[in-house]
Amino acid sequence: MFKKVNVVNVPKKLHAVTDIDTQSEVSPYDVGMTRDGVEAIWNSVEGFYKTGLQPGLSMTIRRHGEIVLNRAIGHRKITGLDSSQVDTDHALLKTDTPICLFSASKAITAMLVHKLHEDGKVDLNERVATYMPEFACNGKENITLSMVLSHRAGIPVIPMTNPHPSLLFKWDSVIDLINSAHTGKGDGSQQAYHAIVGGYVLGEVIQRVTGKSVNDYLLDTISKPLNAKYLSYGLKANDHQHAAHNYSTGAPPVFPINVLAKRALNIDFEKVAAISNTTDFMNSVIPAGNIYGTADDVSRFYQMMLDKGQFNGKRLFEEDTVKRATKPVGNLTVDKTLMIPMRFSEGFMLGENLFSLFGVKARKAFGHLGLINIVSWADPTRDISVSFLNTGKSLDPRTLPALGKILIAVSRNCQPLKK
Repeated sequence: MFKKVNVVNVPKKLHAVTDIDTQSEVSPYDVGMTRDGVEAIWNSVEGFYKTGLQPGLSMTIRRHGEIVLNRAIGHRKITGLDSSQVDTDHALLKTDTPICLFSASKAITAMLVHKLHEDGKVDLNERVATYMPEFACNGKENITLSMVLSHRAGIPVIPMTNPHPSLLFKWDSVIDLINSAHTGKGDGSQQAYHAIVGGYVLGEVIQRVTGKSVNDYLLDTISKPLNAKYLSYGLKANDHQHAAHNYSTGAPPVFPINVLAKRALNIDFEKVAAISNTTDFMNSVIPAGNIYGTADDVSRFYQMMLDKGQFNGKRLFEEDTVKRATKPVGNLTVDKTLMIPMRFSEGFMLGENLFSLFGVKARKAFGHLGLINIVSWADPTRDISVSFLNTGKSLDPRTLPALGKILIAVSRNCQPLKK
């Protein structure tokens, strides 16, 4: 018997569920684009929404530092995957709605560690055990911070079979499990995406070195200087009611996709969305996966990276820090967790010439994916910072083609700059 395919009942009039921040959007002609080009990008986003796989989507694009697109479509919260059950007056997704970035959080967490290196408080080439002595056992003795940042530490998953999802909310228990873990790949020789573990290691180092909570360090180092509306691990209690909820949509995942997803996440893919809507999740700090922000917040972060560590005249990072953080570590290789070709820097996924997470001919681009179809990046060749956030968590076969159309639309309508 087939399981039900969960999709949103898309309204015929999309403008009724669309929010456009017209005050922030500049004329595309001022930044070397066209109005038709911007609308083509947004039409591709609407196309994804029309699949019924996305309850809500939000996108911000900056070109030459100016916002050319800042829009949202759909709902932030639904009582079922049927829009007839939605309170459209109160549950619309807005451009200022906080959305969980999931793994797109990793790039921001990585920059906190790069800041510690910049300030001389850690050395990225130093062993993790220098800062976490309990970590130095069972093949992990020589793992460096750089290896953790570039997914070469050899500890891609929490060492527990079928852990209960609530484990994610128990920081000390996770750290104890990681410290006791075994690895035969602690020499940096193998690239295997660390979906959860790396974030806890980096977060623990940040807290031990600074004496601050990792969330306070994020706010002081990045969020406040960017004047971001959110960009925090989890949310304050009074902001829970404003958060976008996530939903498992589309056809249920089948072999081998479901096996790969569980191997990366440690838990069944279909459980992730429901977990992320809980109070415990929003109250927790999960450095690899629960920063909340608006699309504009995330675009600000990548604009700062494009501007070599500055934003609106404020310097957050030295230029050399940004260069190191976005420099490739190794060549394109098949990642042993994701089982697809990937290049990483010390914290970012990197683009490619033919086609990549960041569109066509985007080899100099850097950014990060977040739970299947969240994508945020900067492309120096085009001078763009892009944040595409969404709430439908789906391994449905229609997902990748719909996302691909958006990436291609951005590439085509934000032409590379002339040298």
